[in-house]
Amino acid sequence: MKNNTEKDWTGNKNSIFKTLGASNHTDKERQNEDYYATDPIAIDVLLKDGNVTFDKPIWECSCGEGHLSERLKSFGYEVRSTDLIDRGYGEGGIDFLTYNQPWNGDILTNPPYKYAKEFIEHAITLIPDGCRVFMFLKVQFLEGKARKELFKKYPPKCVYVSSSRILCAKNALFDEMRAGGGSAVAYAWYEFEKGYTGESKLKWIN
Repeated sequence: MKNNTEKDWTGNKNSIFKTLGASNHTDKERQNEDYYATDPIAIDVLLKDGNVTFDKPIWECSCGEGHLSERLKSFGYEVRSTDLIDRGYGEGGIDFLTYNQPWNGDILTNPPYKYAKEFIEHAITLIPDGCRVFMFLKVQFLEGKARKELFKKYPPKCVYVSSSRILCAKNALFDEMRAGGGSAVAYAWYEFEKGYTGESKLKWIN
């Protein structure tokens, strides 16, 4: 029987598995350090469509090769860039999850997905009240019992859902990913403000 279901994305059979989350990839498919670089357009749509601005230094704590950091700098923001792995950009060898020095500013990153919950929790402990954490994560991150408890303790101030696909490319190979059909994964920016206890807002960007 011919399937006439309309699709709002194009991709190959691998794209189907990308929608299922990191835990459903084999070790061979996953990058060893969970390095999936983010298309810098993720910053553009957060700032322009989301109307987000920063008035404090920003820490990109899983900076990779600097894709997000460099875009933030192009908008005039002060950015500190670190990563566990030295990829030739920023400060390498910094394990964010064991870092204990307070940070008087905002934190923004696309964290290793399998540690996303831990990154959020730890980031919030490092910043003072009123500062913010922005995490670029799958829309699917909204589901799950453990995450429900996380959101009850730290309700997102806003979730900025990208209505168009944004690429997170294995080893920053964006051209290869586009040639293979792009991505079927829907992403969003999750904004947490230290001390915020109100309702979570939902906003569409891109």
